[in-house]
Amino acid sequence: MSRVKTGIVRRKAHKKILKMNKGFRGTNRRLIKRAIEANLHAGQYAFVGRKLRKRDMRKLWIVRITAALTQVGDGLKYSRFINGLKKANIALDRKILAKFAAENMAAFKAVVEKVAKA
Repeated sequence: MSRVKTGIVRRKAHKKILKMNKGFRGTNRRLIKRAIEANLHAGQYAFVGRKLRKRDMRKLWIVRITAALTQVGDGLKYSRFINGLKKANIALDRKILAKFAAENMAAFKAVVEKVAKA
């Protein structure tokens, strides 16, 4: 049986990693060992970043709702507003409420009035 060298297979794997590292700086895009390490770290940062994005978006929605409540809510605080939503059986999440607050103030005002009654 003849000997088979890994030249083609290894080159294909290396090219795949270098292609993924396009846009990286310095040797992280050129040298294979550094490229593999950089790729692993980039994957870890991306994983953490996806979790942080959810946290940041929730913070943003809360800030928008609070700002709209100061305009419309007659002194109604955010925590009491959320509690009132649950008591009034209004099943709107923070994302939808923030969208109402930014784009459709009349709908948000209607929700605030129902919460104030409950």
